[in-house]
Amino acid sequence: MRSNTPLRLGFFIQPVHPPSRSYRDVLREDREAIILADRLGYAEAFVGEHLTDSAEPITSSLAFIASVADQCASLTLGTGVLSFLNHHPVAVAAQTAMIDHLLDGRFLLGVGAGVPSDAEALGNLGADRDGRLLEGIDQVIALWSEEPPYDLEGKFNRITTASTLTREIGQGIIVRPLQQPHPPILLSCIRPNSRWPGLAGRRGWAGISASYIPLEAVGAHVNAYIQGREASGFSADAASWRVARSIFVADDEATAVSYATTESGPHAFYFFNVMTKFAPSSQHATLVPPTTGISDLLRQRVIAGTVDQVVEQILHLRNTVGPFGTLLYTGHDWMDPPLARRSMELMAREVMPQVNAL
Repeated sequence: MRSNTPLRLGFFIQPVHPPSRSYRDVLREDREAIILADRLGYAEAFVGEHLTDSAEPITSSLAFIASVADQCASLTLGTGVLSFLNHHPVAVAAQTAMIDHLLDGRFLLGVGAGVPSDAEALGNLGADRDGRLLEGIDQVIALWSEEPPYDLEGKFNRITTASTLTREIGQGIIVRPLQQPHPPILLSCIRPNSRWPGLAGRRGWAGISASYIPLEAVGAHVNAYIQGREASGFSADAASWRVARSIFVADDEATAVSYATTESGPHAFYFFNVMTKFAPSSQHATLVPPTTGISDLLRQRVIAGTVDQVVEQILHLRNTVGPFGTLLYTGHDWMDPPLARRSMELMAREVMPQVNAL
């Protein structure tokens, strides 16, 4: 299926770095990558967050976003993702509203279930992740739309400021975001049969298909999202859907293939890291066939090559899964910084113009 709708380019950084690297160095590198995306004209960038992971060491996506806000003049920045197992809805509502103002409305609220190690550390392992997610989103929206004193009674959280509200000094009042009625809400999706794409479509939200999943799962997400939108009377399109993929572009094919597919490279470590985390989960078999190794994943799920080759692979991606709005270039460890920067540059200045011209 072809679409005449221009494909936007975004950036997604979890990030995944070898744990042996200097923490200060990887934070500086990740900031440089986000700032470079802004300089190159990427439309948006999402920042991952993990509390208990030395390979994905951004512990607060909001703090990280604030650290680059003044150096990104046009980039829209988003959380990728905030978990309501880790964050109370009051904290999410208040802190993201502030970030939305600091960014002059260039903010996207990405939310999701979170990762098991964070949940265990906080005493929430085995908790109702889906229930907390849905209740948390609804309570955040209510805090941004209702007048204080709030009276929100949920299964997991009771929220009120009735006994402390003092309007004349602003006490007991949660600030509202700049974007009205609220910043765009996005759900992160992994499983092919995930309930989240359809729900996002029905609620008028958006979503992201994770970078490491097979194309069949991405296609299922896009279709479910469109069906959800149709069910609620919205237009039958997926312009608000994002698809993240691992992409590497080089000036010659040998360099691209070597960098992107070598088992000692950053893409291999990324897939090894992610799939090791999913191995104990029931999701693993739906994401990785039992006989699939890292080298197979690199060939199947990394878009790599020269400009012309990457253009063709992106067109194949979009024709396979259906039209979607934004392609998110996944940021990986900069094993070779000049090549990593060059790949981002070629992607923005040569690949995307050709994709949209075709």
